[in-house]
Amino acid sequence: MSRIVGIVLVKNEDLYVEQVLRNIFFFCDEIIVADNLSSDATAEKVKQLCAGDGKLTYHSIGHPGESHELISGFAATQTWVFAVDGDELYDPSGLAELRRKISAGDFDDWWMLLGNVLHCTEFNHKEGYALGHLTPPCRSMTKLYNFSKINYWKGPCPERLHGGDISFKKGYSMAHRLLLYEQMDWESSFFRCLHFCFLPRSSKDVAEAGRAFIRKNISDKNAETILSRLLAALPVKLGGRKESFYKREVYMRGPSVKKVTAAFFPARGGLEDGRGSV
Repeated sequence: MSRIVGIVLVKNEDLYVEQVLRNIFFFCDEIIVADNLSSDATAEKVKQLCAGDGKLTYHSIGHPGESHELISGFAATQTWVFAVDGDELYDPSGLAELRRKISAGDFDDWWMLLGNVLHCTEFNHKEGYALGHLTPPCRSMTKLYNFSKINYWKGPCPERLHGGDISFKKGYSMAHRLLLYEQMDWESSFFRCLHFCFLPRSSKDVAEAGRAFIRKNISDKNAETILSRLLAALPVKLGGRKESFYKREVYMRGPSVKKVTAAFFPARGGLEDGRGSV
């Protein structure tokens, strides 16, 4: 029987972090939260959930690369590692179905599973809908890895499951990726995610009316120099850049669509139900 371990990397995610964790709780046997020095209420909210169940553990880290050290030891074991960010809300009912399939061995021969995503540009919780761009044609960013197919995954890594030195077992490689989003549409998918990549997700975030709110990726921030940070602080007309254009390129392909979001926000219940609400 394979175990499923969630590794959740967060930094200033207090708007949705509780919902993010509740939605994956039933799916995972263990959830490791790595908090990269949040300055909003993220740590407080996560610690409150950790106090309610031993399945969740909280770790404060000084650099995103430390998050990989928390899961590298699962290499060569019967473990699926599920990486989740603070802007990723998964359908808990769909994950329950995915867990059953993993337990039945349906995906034993795969290294990685990639699911359906709605990259959200607008979210209305009261009316129960989100607008955004679907995968496909956008790039998927779901991260579920079968660690039984590798001998090791050594760092240093810029963050968990990125870069580093990976050794596959005989017969396996990066090419063993199952693109579930090519087999299922959004409505029928059991592995689907609302990706709030264009929306504020911290009480400290300040959005401009009519403009997508785009945080830089961790890799973008790690590559920054003092000069690039100074340029980014300038107004756009003076050469400043306040957003990651990479996200627009890969997550805004195709038409904008409207989807019902009720499945992602079931009635509030206990952690064991994998339920919650914002």
